[in-house]
Amino acid sequence: QAVLSEGTMMITRSSFLLLLTLSFLSCTAAFSESSKSGKLRGVNGEITSEAQAEEVIEDQSGLENAATADFGDGTSKLIKFHVAMLDGTSGAEGSFVVKTRPEWAPLGAAQFDELTSVNFWEGCRIFRVLPGFVSQFGINGDPDVQSRWKEPIKDDPVATTNAAGTVVFATAGKGTRTTQIFINLDDNSFLDDMGFSPIGEVVSGMDVVKRFFSGYGEGYPQGNGPSQSLIQTTGNSYLEEKFPQLSYFTGASFVEL
Repeated sequence: QAVLSEGTMMITRSSFLLLLTLSFLSCTAAFSESSKSGKLRGVNGEITSEAQAEEVIEDQSGLENAATADFGDGTSKLIKFHVAMLDGTSGAEGSFVVKTRPEWAPLGAAQFDELTSVNFWEGCRIFRVLPGFVSQFGINGDPDVQSRWKEPIKDDPVATTNAAGTVVFATAGKGTRTTQIFINLDDNSFLDDMGFSPIGEVVSGMDVVKRFFSGYGEGYPQGNGPSQSLIQTTGNSYLEEKFPQLSYFTGASFVEL
């Protein structure tokens, strides 16, 4: 269940599952000597339960601390995300709603709510979309903003399965959740035993989520998609130049239950 170290691979799943996922991390070089990186790995586009769980890994290079606000009042919240560049097309917009579930994961739900309260999601690109598996986002387009969020939150026990539509923090192992998020696009219940704890779910607009642009494929270096290290160091200027069709959030705000 440990996160695979760089250069290792574990193959224990069927070839069908192996086709669904590549590495969840796109970085091989460390951002700095003290930075961390994690990576989901695959072979020839194949993945396994361990590898796929490790594919739900967050590259933490270059993140810095921001105090996690005490948002944990134990109440569910609805958060509406507005998305541009659906299908990679200018002018194609939509929205979806996430309901946080503190009864599942109180610490993760509080962190997600706090990120929303400080407008963290605006401008964030959905930089890694693997149809049939997950969509990943949560590196702010402004490196200065991202640099405030290095301090990880503690883990929540897994209280519900990684079903399609659930919202989950990416990790680089135990005690490493910060800002990166993935939405399960299918039943990924094999992630449950790996400690990936859903903190909420998409309650409307899943059709919009499935239109996040996926044309760039797997991230660098496994594929031709964005490098997470470069997103963290140069932000949206890098993505706008090299990956202009990425879907992105124009805003996210709380709405009434």
